[in-house]
Amino acid sequence: MTSASWEQFAGNLAFVTLAVAMWAHISIWYQKSLIGLERPTWGVIAGITSIGSMMLAIQFASGIFIDLRFAPLALAGLFGGVIAAAVAAVPAIVFRSFAGGAGAFDGVVAILFVTAIGVVVHILYRRGRADIYKLAAVTILLGFGLSIILVTLPSLTQSGAAAAFGVPLVLMNCVATIICGLIMLKTARLKLERRVLETAFSQSPDYLYVKDRESRFIAVNNNMARLFHFSSPAEMFGLSDFSLRTAPDAEELYHREQEIIRTGEPLVDSLERMGERHLLASKVPLLDSEGQIIGLAGVTRDVTESIELERELRQKRNLLTLAMNGMSEGFAMFDKKGVLVFCNEQYRNAFPLSRDVRVVGAHITKILQRVIETGERIGLPQETPEKWVEAAAAALHVNKDEEIQLRNGEWRALKTRLAHDGSAMVVVSDITVTKEAEAALQLSAQQLRSLADTDGLTSLANRRAFDAAFVREFETCRETNIPLSVLMIDVDRFKLYNDTYGHLAGDECLRAVGECLEKSVKRSGDVVARYGGEEFVVLLPNTDETGAMIVAEEFKRLLSREDLPHTSSEFGRVTASIGISSTGGKVFSDTQKLLAAADAAMYEAKEQGRNQIRVQGPARRVSAARAGS
Repeated sequence: MTSASWEQFAGNLAFVTLAVAMWAHISIWYQKSLIGLERPTWGVIAGITSIGSMMLAIQFASGIFIDLRFAPLALAGLFGGVIAAAVAAVPAIVFRSFAGGAGAFDGVVAILFVTAIGVVVHILYRRGRADIYKLAAVTILLGFGLSIILVTLPSLTQSGAAAAFGVPLVLMNCVATIICGLIMLKTARLKLERRVLETAFSQSPDYLYVKDRESRFIAVNNNMARLFHFSSPAEMFGLSDFSLRTAPDAEELYHREQEIIRTGEPLVDSLERMGERHLLASKVPLLDSEGQIIGLAGVTRDVTESIELERELRQKRNLLTLAMNGMSEGFAMFDKKGVLVFCNEQYRNAFPLSRDVRVVGAHITKILQRVIETGERIGLPQETPEKWVEAAAAALHVNKDEEIQLRNGEWRALKTRLAHDGSAMVVVSDITVTKEAEAALQLSAQQLRSLADTDGLTSLANRRAFDAAFVREFETCRETNIPLSVLMIDVDRFKLYNDTYGHLAGDECLRAVGECLEKSVKRSGDVVARYGGEEFVVLLPNTDETGAMIVAEEFKRLLSREDLPHTSSEFGRVTASIGISSTGGKVFSDTQKLLAAADAAMYEAKEQGRNQIRVQGPARRVSAARAGS
């Protein structure tokens, strides 16, 4: 095979991969619209992709075409079953028949055979979703199947196409199957996660909603829509509380939410009124990847029954037992001396490790001592537990709201209210789900921030993250007079590397360089980033030129050990030029000058023959001697 043939194969692979990736994005974006149509639509996409691959085929002889049509056809059966396979195979067969030539009949046979491979694997594992093992099975069967086709179909053997293109044909179709299959598997996982999140949001028993900066609803769950008598959540999109509540209530809510957006401070367990209903709301600001507040998310619980129940308890003591046993929350009443005079089973079950002492007649100090003995709560004092028991018992007769976490990970919300006779009523709610939702929201925000600071190719820090860390460490350096060093690294002859090996190999080369850099640094505070293109940068806080040189030489050694071939380089392998600048003994007014010094040193290394380390300023002669050794 010639290099031109390989280039055609690479272009064909790029087309097939791009087509599958586009389908992956479309299927996520329009997931709801494709319900019931996803498999046949995937079959159409796979068929079109197969046709496109045939249009980009290498024509070995008249009517003999070498292409990657088999990968999408096999994946159509694997991910879509019989329906998708049939929808994909029909247009591919029609197109190959229309193209005609000596290999037309054999080409149709090959299409049917390969499509059947995907269907067979799909049927054998129909009880489970497609996974990496089924993809591996399809890839292996495809490889064997194409090998059999190459040696049995007369048009390929007689024309010599099997001998000339057999191995590349099998290899590239398997590679395309693996790449496109991984894309489809990742897409299936993302769609499943999205469905789970949407279902959890829409079916939550609480009232969940998201508002924009102007306090307009942009997402609500089913319970929230029913609360305001809408038939579907979509009917509330774009509305504000001014459309749903009385003007005074809406005005109060609006100003409260705008204060959250202005200050960024969350609002936890705020009591709201809606007519005769009492709602307990928690609201948190939502931040974009740049830390700007773009709206707020709220979780509201209807606590009307609890409040009304508390009022009835003060007025009708004789109905206490009946009312409390009907509550979904735990309830307990202590007299003014701290003795438990009433509690329901929900209250006792809310504290499993101290349940046995939470009985009528028990004093609050005895209950708290059992909590200490069992370690039931998180955050208990390790020293002087007696003082904690004394302080907690004294705080019983104080109106307060608190949240505690149990050792088993569950959360409880405790509301303590004083009655007119001095007794204390305690309402206990299980808020584990709410806390888990808040934690999941915070985790999602952290993950989004992490994605915004990460280079997609190398998984190193990107330039945005480096710039932020650079400014922070530079200010620390100026305030404390601690040395700060910067390494600028540029891969030598990288354009020629891309021209020689292709951009995919170039990406792998950059990943390898990034891994060598990560292995070169030893401290968690060091920052390794991709600065752009084939340039990398390393930030070394509390490091002088000597320490920076050690890191640079370690990276140079690791990269040399990788021994990545580079026939277009004078060294015959991938190398890099490294420039070092440091604040030690020098004065830099800002980060740009320190970075420019490292950049200048790097270009000096290139001018002196590449694959070298250069240090800006007076240390250049020393660094040159080290590099030469």
